[in-house]
Amino acid sequence: MPSLNTTLHLDMLRNGQHGLISRLRRARDAFRAHKTYGLEWGDPERDEPLIYVKRHFLAPYVTPKTTALEIGPGGGRWTRYLLAARRVYAVDYHQELLDELAVNFRADNLISIKNNGTDLPGVPPASVDFVFSFGVFVHLDLDLIDAYLRSFKSVLKGGGNIVLQYADKTKPMAKLNDGFAENTPEQMRTLILSHRYRIEEEDTGTMWHSSIVRFTTA
Repeated sequence: MPSLNTTLHLDMLRNGQHGLISRLRRARDAFRAHKTYGLEWGDPERDEPLIYVKRHFLAPYVTPKTTALEIGPGGGRWTRYLLAARRVYAVDYHQELLDELAVNFRADNLISIKNNGTDLPGVPPASVDFVFSFGVFVHLDLDLIDAYLRSFKSVLKGGGNIVLQYADKTKPMAKLNDGFAENTPEQMRTLILSHRYRIEEEDTGTMWHSSIVRFTTA
């Protein structure tokens, strides 16, 4: 048992104030204080498919040492979980959406970036451990996805992971959605491999209108 004058508990307190648990609590409190844009398409706290996505495709890749990159954060539906990382780059083409994110979250480790389409200004080369995007690539045509895949290659660390949800027009619900891009698992697979990434897993069953892929540098 440590002596009464040990700094053990002070060290634990300081670590707690700046560590993973504290970040998660701040994200939770910020999220509850404002109705978050994006929840109308599902809540990862309540909806079973999204709970699974969070548990399987996001949480394992976010640690206090992670540098994460999110494309299209919206109001922070998924960003709140990424804030457990050391640094989070939130990238969007629309400043209004970044402003919405700022309403919900003000965190020292969150850096909002307005891009010009598919570029990643301000993200250092070979600095990112984890790229995540959900609800964005379902609307992007293949040429835009191709450009993003090229941009990711320049900022991803060796062994870093990319998780993307994309439109799957082999599914009836995607065919009925005019806002979804023309894409299929076969087309997405071909595009990813053309950039010499290595596909680690594909999930074509969880979502009823889209599919999910995780890949890394080959």
